[in-house]
Amino acid sequence: MSTPFRVTRRVEFHDTDMAGIAHFSNFFRYMEFAEVEFLRSKGLSVAWLETSGERIGFPRVAAACDYRRPVRFDDLLEITVKIARIGRKSVSYEFDFSCGGEQVAHGRITAAYCAKNADGTLAAIDIPDEIRAALSR
Repeated sequence: MSTPFRVTRRVEFHDTDMAGIAHFSNFFRYMEFAEVEFLRSKGLSVAWLETSGERIGFPRVAAACDYRRPVRFDDLLEITVKIARIGRKSVSYEFDFSCGGEQVAHGRITAAYCAKNADGTLAAIDIPDEIRAALSR
């Protein structure tokens, strides 16, 4: 993806801990928010879809975040989403968080393209060409 997708998110009061800074776990929520907005901009979704009698979705299989400096209530985060890799059955994203022009965190998520079987188990399947093309636009 040549032009990164950008979205903003304000740190809300309930995101903060007793020290008055955003709790580290909220960055995973922020990444999910940015991922959902990115996919929405491409006409895609992380939600399970019914396709030919199958339920298809993008469950996350890995997530990580490295923190550079704390952010506080009412700070405005700019979140940049980039596709790091589109594999045969998964997509990996990178997220850069900045506040006031300064990088505050860097995160990563990998989501597998899966079918949910009748017994509830998941099976990774090949990402269809049309979804791969949408992600690459």
